Amino acid sequence: MKEVATFSISHTGIIDADGKATGELPAFARDAAELIRLYRTMVLTRSFDARAIALQRTGRLGTYGSSLGQEAAAVGVGAAMRPDDVLLPSFRETGAQLLRGVSLRELFLYWGGDERGSDFQAAREDFPICVPVGSQAPHAAGVALAFKLRQQPRVAVCVFGDGATSKGDVAEAANIAGAWNLPVVFVVVNNGWAISVPRDAQSAAGTLAQKAIAAGMPGVQVDGNDVVAVRVVVGEAIERARRGEGPGWIEALTYRLADHTTADDASRYRDPAEVTAAWKADPIARLRTWLVASGAWGRQQEQDLLQACTAEVDAAAAAYLETPPQAPETVFDYLYATLPAALAEQRARFLAEAPRHG
Repeated sequence: MKEVATFSISHTGIIDADGKATGELPAFARDAAELIRLYRTMVLTRSFDARAIALQRTGRLGTYGSSLGQEAAAVGVGAAMRPDDVLLPSFRETGAQLLRGVSLRELFLYWGGDERGSDFQAAREDFPICVPVGSQAPHAAGVALAFKLRQQPRVAVCVFGDGATSKGDVAEAANIAGAWNLPVVFVVVNNGWAISVPRDAQSAAGTLAQKAIAAGMPGVQVDGNDVVAVRVVVGEAIERARRGEGPGWIEALTYRLADHTTADDASRYRDPAEVTAAWKADPIARLRTWLVASGAWGRQQEQDLLQACTAEVDAAAAAYLETPPQAPETVFDYLYATLPAALAEQRARFLAEAPRHG
């Protein structure tokens, strides 16, 4: 018997759970202003999150998926991308979307069931939030193929959760990305739970990073609560793909501190002690500790930031609530470029009957 191949999975962490550097910082992380920008985006994300849940609980927003505890993964991804790259998010990538110019009002509109929230005024080619599990992965491969055929130095960045790696959509997208050497990076945000299914019940693989190996691309792991490490690792994979050296696959280890969505009660299947322990790795507290220790942040700055984020979220929520709803018949208008005859007939019948029903 002879050994024909060997593989290994690397893990990267730069700022640990105690807010201390474990090695030399990359150049961007030695710029206090840049770290503060990332920190502010994480805090703004959490402020939006809290308001979205409050609106949902009072019947003014639809079912909402919290990103509590996962802010560093999203912000790190967004910070690593160039403006003309394309983001294909799941539904906890608020931080990445904010960095790419999506507005808080647009996000409120989306979660309120208004498709105008997906018509981004910035990041026009980024894909809308994807709630179905893993269905955006084949789309990402298609976007990357278009970039390759057009010889454009652009990269598709696709983000999904650990549960999505058990889906055929993701396996097929990864396979074709490797086979065709496509400029796409897949980021697996492993928060430990696929709704109520724990990671160890989803897959017997030692890491989710190693699922990249079968597709012929490098798979690496990163501390998903370390925004600096996420930006570095995702950035390296993006630039590798941009140079034509093939797709990448990154497993970002984090934890979902909230329920799966506002329609879920995680206390029915998750040990509260596990959640308490996970709070010790809170990505926002980690970066704040680093900033304070380096002399770049203080109590007054923190208070000012919290007030500014609250005001920004309040203004966006008010703008969302004041936005007149679309006409009911528009439920037909976002499905096809040209409405099929059967649906066109339904739409016409709806318009004819609507006045009679008020």
